[in-house]
Amino acid sequence: MTNSASPLPPVKTNIYVDGFNFYFGCVKGTPFKWLNIAELCRLSLPGHYHIHRIRYFTAHVKPRATDPQQTARQQKYLRALQTIPNLTIHLGRFLESHVRMPLVSPRPNGPATVEVVKTEEKGSDVNIATYLLVDAYERDFEAAVIITDDSDLVEPINIVRRRLNHHVTVLSPRGKSRELAKVATRFRKINFDHLAASQFAPILTDAAGQIEKPESW
Repeated sequence: MTNSASPLPPVKTNIYVDGFNFYFGCVKGTPFKWLNIAELCRLSLPGHYHIHRIRYFTAHVKPRATDPQQTARQQKYLRALQTIPNLTIHLGRFLESHVRMPLVSPRPNGPATVEVVKTEEKGSDVNIATYLLVDAYERDFEAAVIITDDSDLVEPINIVRRRLNHHVTVLSPRGKSRELAKVATRFRKINFDHLAASQFAPILTDAAGQIEKPESW
């Protein structure tokens, strides 16, 4: 008689994606920007994790003179993401300002500062923490997966683990956040091969029509 291990019961899992952190840490400069985040999670997680919902946190970017198509590409990608049935998009704010900053090595008798364009995304870390905690308190998941390297999320993760007794996995774009590794149940770097295997089809369809992968991607 052969003994076989019983399959593990499905674990209801919520995914929280820090969109900008993930983009700059994992896919910028690669040919894998047209990413199906649900497929990436499926490949990255044990088979008994059942993805209940995906929350994607980002902000609408503003086009630059050097890249006027930036906004159009993002809008296409957000439409592509919304073809995933259990995914919702949560928007923060994208801020752009001109600030004067000191030079590292100013030239003798030259200016000590330079004016630069400063861009920053505001709100996603707070939004992630809020939804993570609310979902945990409401028992909307049994396990949470957070795609980020943002150490500002250490305390919310710690509360969800220690006080609410949920498993929390951090999928790290860079794999270098010691602070997150200390508080997560599991901490693992995103597998680069999984990015290549998780691309959307070049042409998708939603209620508004076709969505084509940007040519420059």
